[in-house]
Amino acid sequence: MRAVRFDHYGDVEVLDVREVDDPVATPGRVVVEIRAAAANPGDIYVREGLAEEAWALRARLAGPGAPRWSMSFPAGQGMELAGVIVAVGDGVERWRVGDEVLGWCTERVSHAELAAVPADQLVPKPAQMSWEVAGSMFIAPMAALASIEAVSPASGETVVVSGAAGAVGIVAVQLARHRGATVIGLTRPVNHAWMRDRGVIPVIYGDGQAARIAVAAGNRVDAFIDTFGADYVDLAHELGVPAQRINTVVDFQAAMTGRAGIAGTNDAGGAAGLQHLVDLVAAGELEIPIADAYPLTDVRKAYQQLAERRTHGKIVLLP
Repeated sequence: MRAVRFDHYGDVEVLDVREVDDPVATPGRVVVEIRAAAANPGDIYVREGLAEEAWALRARLAGPGAPRWSMSFPAGQGMELAGVIVAVGDGVERWRVGDEVLGWCTERVSHAELAAVPADQLVPKPAQMSWEVAGSMFIAPMAALASIEAVSPASGETVVVSGAAGAVGIVAVQLARHRGATVIGLTRPVNHAWMRDRGVIPVIYGDGQAARIAVAAGNRVDAFIDTFGADYVDLAHELGVPAQRINTVVDFQAAMTGRAGIAGTNDAGGAAGLQHLVDLVAAGELEIPIADAYPLTDVRKAYQQLAERRTHGKIVLLP
């Protein structure tokens, strides 16, 4: 099969699509023929060698016994996926060959034509859901779900989301609105119409944003979700939001100093949380926009676009 591999840390030029051995359905696993697998900023951090530092900080937050980051080469890439089961290992009772599924693989090998995946890391793909959306359901949507649960916005409260048009932010604003909260989304003007159409108050980021937020919020902000980093945790405190109502998915240092929480993808309930999000999409209550799709052979182009951090929604690879 063809799969993305890289032999050392670096920029997109280290990524290659190679012929490698097909995976095997060992006990407790199934082999999925992948139809779509999203690209994510976390893949960039791993490929550039930045994940080791981030995981070390997360492990310090989690305490003794927390997993540590390890990397061996040649390495694969990609965690979330959607496809069709083509082989079933011993002990797997839920799935059959031909089942359409979506989920994730912690080994980071989903940017490939086939992947062996633990059976309990998959949920059924709704028939009406596109492959592109199905292959984008885990990383960013689950980070958004964890963020919402961490700050727990209630009906009538106001929550601000930075990077509101990015892959995490675009889900977070919808989930917050689903709970009845007033939502302010920090984003570029090009995304303002989309925000308004979904009941989100758009505010342009940059100089003077604190004053603009205060006006939009009527001088009351109850919670803040940071999906971008930079100084947004500082902004949340400037707006009077207490640390326990701030969640960041990127600023580990802020979490280390107790200035924000850092609930993310792995804190959203695994397959049960994923199923909840899938049900919302299937019911038409949650939208996962797709910014662009690339063939697997254009993996470098996909990550060049992703690195610009200006996309509205997900970028997906199609093996």
